[in-house]
Formats: sequence, structure tokens, C-alpha cells
Amino acid sequence: MLNVTNLQVAYGQSVVIRDLTIAAGEAEILGIVGRNGMGKTTLFRSLIGMIPSAAGSIKLGDSELTGKPSHKRVAEGVAFVPQGRMIFPYLTVYENLISGVRGFVSEEAVHEIYALFPVLRDMAKRKGGNLSGGQQQQLAIGRALMTNPKVLLLDEPTEGIQPSIIKDISRALREIRRLKNLTIVVSEQVLSFVLDTCDRIAVIDRGNLIREDKRNAVDASQIKAMLAV
Repeated sequence: MLNVTNLQVAYGQSVVIRDLTIAAGEAEILGIVGRNGMGKTTLFRSLIGMIPSAAGSIKLGDSELTGKPSHKRVAEGVAFVPQGRMIFPYLTVYENLISGVRGFVSEEAVHEIYALFPVLRDMAKRKGGNLSGGQQQQLAIGRALMTNPKVLLLDEPTEGIQPSIIKDISRALREIRRLKNLTIVVSEQVLSFVLDTCDRIAVIDRGNLIREDKRNAVDASQIKAMLAV
């Protein structure tokens, strides 16, 4: 579904992603882990088009995304939940959910989000800025799903969230995948969340893919050692 080939991303003369090739299959949840500063956020911003790639290819199915602006990638079927969530604090929960929808708003789609995240239904008229970090993360995921994507990109979804809500988000992502046959790519540092959620785990270091395993073949102690270096 999402194929990244020989991707290179740089800030000026500083190359962050050197030559990355990685793929996420249809209805697969792929976890990308790595220490801070190893290129995870740069990779995700490049995939959604916030940062131009210097070389390589990004394909969604048969469609080449490289060189397209962010809004066209969203129209093609890519949705992005950035690190820090970036919800609109002065809009209500409902207004946040529909903020990325072009044209007709499907109330059925809104109620599907409420079914996945019941707390959002209870707080539909509350300002987004008054929600807890975990509730804001659920809102950000719900807002992304309102664009009816084929691929959902999540950058550090557990950051600043209490453990009980992290488990709820893990369950919700697996349910989203089941209901929508959706490909999900997660950037994360919390290994327990990745092991609970993902089908396959990739480790990147200094912009390079250094290890890739299916979840049932992951040696958690080795991955933890890589993340702790």
C-alpha cells in the first residue's frame, strides 16, 4: 500500500534520511522505532509532504506522491497525526473533527468516530483545548479518519499520555484497521505500545533502516538496547 524507495531527506546540507527503503502492506500496522533525533519525525513529515525529499520515491499503491503538496497527498488517501497532536484549541470537539472535511460532512462518519472514541461524543461541545492529552490524541486520530484515508501516519501518539489511555489507543488502532482495512504507520519510542499494536517493527538509526521483524519474531531486549544507546 505504501512503498518508500531510496528516500533521501535533507535540511540544507544536513542529510537526515540517507537511503531509506521501507514498505507497509494493505491493512498492516507498521511500527517505526528509534531514539530521539534518528529521523522518525523527518520521515513522517516527508511522507505527508511537509518536507521535500531530495531523492527517492514515495508511492501509495500505484500513485507516485513524490513532489506533490500535502493537500494532494491527503486527497490521494494519506492522513497524518503529528507529534503534539495539533488540534484546534478554540474549536469544539465536533468542529475539530469536521475541520479537514471538504464539502459535505457525513454525520454517519462522525458517529463512527464517536463509536471508536466514546469520550469524544460526551465532549462534542467542549473546546479542544480543555481536553486531556489522551483525549486530544483521540480527537486528532478521529479528525484524520474523517478524510477517509487509505494510510494513517501517527507520529509519537503516546507522548504525554497516561498508560491507561495508551492501552485504549492501541485497542482503537487495531479496531480501526479491522473496520476500515486501513494501513497504519506509527512512529514511537514506547516499545510496549508498539508490541501491543503493530504487526511488524522497523528500527531506524541516523535515517537508516537497521532492523525489521514481524512482531512474533521481535527480541524485545535487543530492541530496548538499541533504543537506549
